[in-house]
Amino acid sequence: MQIEQRKIALVTGANTGVGFQIAKALTENNYTVFVGARNLEKGEAAAAKLGANARAIQLDITDNDAIHKAMTKIQADFGYLSLLVNNAAISNIGKEGQTMEEVLGSQKPSIASISELRTVWNTNVFGTLAVTQAFLPLLKESSAPRIVTVSSALGSLTTNANPNNPYRSGFDAVYGASKTALNGIFLSLAIELESTNIKVHLVSPGFTATALNNFQGTDTVEYGSLEPIRVALAEDLPTGSFTGPADFSGPDNVLPW
Repeated sequence: MQIEQRKIALVTGANTGVGFQIAKALTENNYTVFVGARNLEKGEAAAAKLGANARAIQLDITDNDAIHKAMTKIQADFGYLSLLVNNAAISNIGKEGQTMEEVLGSQKPSIASISELRTVWNTNVFGTLAVTQAFLPLLKESSAPRIVTVSSALGSLTTNANPNNPYRSGFDAVYGASKTALNGIFLSLAIELESTNIKVHLVSPGFTATALNNFQGTDTVEYGSLEPIRVALAEDLPTGSFTGPADFSGPDNVLPW
């Protein structure tokens, strides 16, 4: 096992929103952070704001070649990865500026575009897993590796089955159900890896105002990033955790599956 001189993190979708806030917190806590961005120029601009501990890296999580190049780059630079933060996600493929209500109205299972469903799931589910699979060899070279995947309480089947859930109507077939699938896959991964030293965590930012919901969320990006940042920095959480904001979750911020 390689002795680490510093902690190395990769955050996907880190040039803006919750991903940027996570990357910022990590750089402030002595991590070297690779700022993953589909557009390298935007990644470089974000890294410049974050300072000397940040490095931009081009990464479209739906592009296998881009994933391989990013992995090869980090492997060449450091030979290991301490922390993978899967943050990149999309909510729809509609016209820019669509209201959240318009998006949700078009994503009901009875009318949802199968093409849009495939595209959203390709990023949120398949792309996220592809990145994780690619970086597992580098995580295995770390002394205390962790995978933190930004999900959503919207993906909780238990929560959505409760008629008293105020956000229940927002559980759609495209984005919401993609987070359910994401939760299932990464819980499966946690079970697979529980005999190793790789910890796997899922975390919900809550109803945060980001581009995913046309900035109509009720929480600021700074507030919505608090729980993802807590999980990203914590090294003692039990593997297989699913947590969210304190004002929406149960004891110890635990969310139901």
